[in-house]
Order: sequence, then C-alpha cells, then structure tokens
Amino acid sequence: MTNNWLDIDNKVIIVTGGSSGIGRQIVHTLLDNGAIVYNADLRDNPIDHPKYYFRETNVALEEEVRSTVTSIINEQSQIDVLVNNAGINLPRLLVDAKQEKPEYEINMKELDLMFDVNLKGPVLFSQEVSRYFVQVNKGVIINVSSEAGQEGSEGQSVYSATKAALINFTRSWAKELGKHNIRVVAIAPGIIEETGLRTEEYEQALAYTRNTTVDQLNGDYSKSIPIRRIGKLTEIADLVCYLSSEKSSYITGTTINISGGKSRG
Repeated sequence: MTNNWLDIDNKVIIVTGGSSGIGRQIVHTLLDNGAIVYNADLRDNPIDHPKYYFRETNVALEEEVRSTVTSIINEQSQIDVLVNNAGINLPRLLVDAKQEKPEYEINMKELDLMFDVNLKGPVLFSQEVSRYFVQVNKGVIINVSSEAGQEGSEGQSVYSATKAALINFTRSWAKELGKHNIRVVAIAPGIIEETGLRTEEYEQALAYTRNTTVDQLNGDYSKSIPIRRIGKLTEIADLVCYLSSEKSSYITGTTINISGGKSRG
C-alpha cells in the first residue's frame, strides 16, 4: 500500500549513492510512495521490492553515467527525477598547526576524489539526464548539499566547498533549464541520526581537525539546535519525495535548509 498524496506513483527516479546513508532512506521512502527507483552506486544493497533496480555506476566516469542513463531510458521509456545524493567527506585541515598528523592535511589525491564524487558526479548525471528532460520538456533535479555548504565547517573545508558549489550549480541550472519546464532544487541537511557511514577513521580525523576527542565530538547536539534534537533520515527523505512531486511545482533554483533551525540556510 502506498501513500498517494504526493502522486509520484510510477515516476522513474534515479538516486545516486542509494546503497547507504541518506541515499538508502531516500530510496526506501520513494518506493513507499510508489515510485520506480534506480539506485546508481558502486555496490548494491538489495531491496526486495518490485520497483527497485540497481545500476553499478561510478558517478565520476562519463561513460558509465551515460550507459546507466541510456539503459534506464531504454528500459522504462522515461526518467522523471534525478537525485544527486552520492558524496564523500574526508575531514582535512588546510594546515596542521601542531604538525603531528600530516595525513590530516589536504592533499591532492583526496582533493581530487572529493571533487570527482561530490561535483563531477552531479555534473555528469545532470547533464546526461537533462538531455532527455529537454526533449520531453519536463523533469526535476534534486541536489543533496549540506548545511556545511552554507555555513562552512571546521576541518571539512573541501567537503564544504563542494557542497557550496552544488548550491550554485542548483541556482545556475535552474535559470538555464527553467524555460524547458525543468526544476532544479537542493536540500541542505544539518546534523542527522547516525547512518553507519561515520567510521572510526572518520571520527578520529574529524576530532583531530577540531582539536577535540571523539567522545566530546559527539556530545549533546540538541543545545545548538533550536528544535532540540537531531534530524531523522526519514525527514530528509520526506523532503526529497515532496520535491519530486508536482506539489512543489513552483519551487526551483533554491536550497532548502533542513537542520532544525541550527543554521541560517
């Protein structure tokens, strides 16, 4: 049984990075609302649902992105929504003033990796899908940014920069594609419940870049969040479902902050 208020039944929706984290919840919630969902990721995390499909895809490789999009069009004869969710975050300092952990300074290999996944991926997928959207004169692109892209984040300058760029891609693409009845929107989640993606290595790196301990890093966030709690994955996914629907037909070129009031947006 599906919830039909949004009327996204049988919309064909691509979610990049849908095997884990926020992307996984987005996939589940879209399926719950009747959408046909294609997860474009490096590895599958199978979901037993008749409308779930997986396409192994490296979002930073042009030929793989093109092949994935082409195969979906051939299979479904339509694409309605693209959710650019795939992303990577490696906490790094510009300069390690203590000179104790040079591996936690920005280096070119990791810079390229974050740029590839967080920026090249959305550009390649949006470009390829938009070629189809322009032909049918409709479509929606949803870019998953972050409050870090609006506010900056200590120890996460590269990640923040890529998410800020995604916000400006959103503004610019909306202006370019609006004449073709294509909407482009972004969301900027704040602190949310654990997704399983925050590894011990990530926690240690972030704690070091903020000159604190892992225990102190994961303190009581509610004191800095006006609504007095962290966000739920389902709340992020619900927003994506709404933006995928015609209920949001006049929303484009903007980034919706979803952080419980923690940041300005």
